[in-house]
Order: sequence, then C-alpha cells, then structure tokens
Amino acid sequence: MIREILLKYDIFEKQVSPISKLLVSGMVVYEGKQWFKVRKIATPTFHQDKLKNMLPTIQKSCNDMLSKWKTSISKEGSSELDVWPHIQTLTADVISRTAFGSSFEEGRKIFEVLREQMNLLIQALMFAYIPGWRFVPNRLNRKLKSNHHEMGELETTASLLVWTMVLLCIHPEWQERAREEVCQVFGNREPKFEELNQLKVFVIGNDKTYKNVQGSNPFLYRQCEGICYISPLLTRANFKEIKLGEFIIPPGVFLSLPIIFVHRDHEYWGDDAKKFNPDRFSEVVSKASKNQISFLSFGWGPRICIGQNFALLEAKLALAMILQKFTFQLSPTYVHAPTRGITVYPQHGANIILHKI
Repeated sequence: MIREILLKYDIFEKQVSPISKLLVSGMVVYEGKQWFKVRKIATPTFHQDKLKNMLPTIQKSCNDMLSKWKTSISKEGSSELDVWPHIQTLTADVISRTAFGSSFEEGRKIFEVLREQMNLLIQALMFAYIPGWRFVPNRLNRKLKSNHHEMGELETTASLLVWTMVLLCIHPEWQERAREEVCQVFGNREPKFEELNQLKVFVIGNDKTYKNVQGSNPFLYRQCEGICYISPLLTRANFKEIKLGEFIIPPGVFLSLPIIFVHRDHEYWGDDAKKFNPDRFSEVVSKASKNQISFLSFGWGPRICIGQNFALLEAKLALAMILQKFTFQLSPTYVHAPTRGITVYPQHGANIILHKI
C-alpha cells in the first residue's frame, strides 16, 4: 500500500498546513506540473560530476569544525564537548558555501533565521487548528511571517551526523572498525571523491552504517525533497476516490505512512530489527530486508529525495575526517533525549569526550 501511494504521486499529494508553509516551501510542497518543472531543472545540480566539484568546499567546512575541536583539547589529549551545535554549524556552512560561494556569510544568516523559525513553528502548531488563530497579529505570528521573508530552503545532515556519533560511542567496536578502514584507505590524507566509494565497513552499496543509523535507531528517519527531515512518518492525501489494497478510499482522506514502524518491523527485518547491526547492509540495500520498500529513509518513488547524494557525500566525508583525527565516547553528563521538532534532535545536546589521535 505504501508503494502504491508513493508511486501514484499525482493522486496522493503532500499536505502542508498554512502555518507550516512559513517554513517549508519550494519543491517539497509543489505538486503536478510545477513540481515536475522544478525537479527537472534541479536534478542536474546533484549529478556525480557536480558533487565531485563540491568536495573541496565540503572539506573546507569540515576542517574549520575540526580545527575548533583541536583547540579545545587539553594537554592530556582529551576534551568534553557538546558536538551538536558544531555539527549544526558544519551543515549550514556546507550549504552556505556551495550555494553562496564567497558570500557564504549571507547563507549563515539564513540558517540562523531558519533555526529560529523551526522553534517558533513548533509553538505555533499547538494552536494551528484553532480557527483564525494564524491571522491573529500576536508576537509569535508576526515573527513567523517576518522570518519567512528572510530565509530560503535547507537540506541538512546535522541530525544524521550527531546520532551516528552517538551510536558509534555506544558501539565502540563499530567505531574502531570504521576508523581502521578509513585509515587504511585514506591514511592521513584528506579523502578523495573516488576513494569514498572504496569504504566497505561504514559505507557499502548505499551507505552501511548510515543506513543502519536511520533504520534501527527508533528516532532516526529521513524523508526529504529539497528540504531534509528526520521524520517518523510521511503524510499524503488523495484528491479523488481510489482503491488501495482492500479499501475504497474516498476523496480527501489524510493518510499517514508510519516509517518508524516499517523500519522496525520484525516481519521484514528479522528478530534483530531493533538492534544496531550494520552487517544487515553487507550487500545491497534491497537485500537487507524481505521487502524492497521497507527502507524509506529518503522517501521512495518518483519523489524520492533529489538531494540524497549530496547529503550522504557530506555525511560520509565529515565522519571519515572525524574518525581520522579523534576517538570519541559519551560523556557521563550526556542525557539521551531525542526530541521531535522539525527534525529529531538531542534536546540536551550531545556531550562527547574527544580524544585526539
């Protein structure tokens, strides 16, 4: 049923509330001819040759973050750091530099506004179904609308990266396996574009460790189209009557596709569905479960994430460079509190003890 919904995107359309449109716009909410036109224009931007040319820019942002981490290291060779704000800055800088070039400071301002807008939107959604509330000229609504005029769109890998680091702290044996391979392939050099595809432990097929982070962790799911989400469900609404499985669905029904349950379903993933087990992706992703569509981290069908290769390139490169320079473990002060906002983020940060290699 999920396969049919995502394939028939001309019948099952995305639904975005008027308030949410103050944050989400562009390809993610377009439908019909408008979506097709913009998608066709945007697709060449994410071809492999274009991504290859972006690699030095991404490396520059990674090096800036790692240089700050190095300066925090004490004489004993370690330091406790909340890596969450650093990773947020990294992902904002990457898009700012690739989108704005030498004017990436302008991009940084957009992301500052965007983060504020996300927090405001969460507050606003509590009142979204009170008739006429969004037209009330209160401080919250005025700020939402003023921010909307200042910002564009986001594609982010911050949540993916921070939860990957947390899980590699919890499973140090996988952290060490990934580091050994990174050092074997790259040594102390900065990774090259072609070499990233040689990694087999935390990147295989379509990304072994990352796929497991999004698949087995109950809080990490991703659906993106121009804007990236870490979301436990997708939503659609049909605009005409249609038969779906054994059901006749009348027009205007709001449908939720529960990714969080599909990704943890023992029927498709086996008895270890809830465990961190990157070996489940030791072959191609389509063979990791009993049903090809049971992995939906980047959506599925014609509207699958247009920027998934860009996002994964950034995430692979950043993690590889982190593993080259640091070992890391959870701090005793770390509090595990994944919180669902626009993305799923660590409510109390991600306090990690870094050890310089």
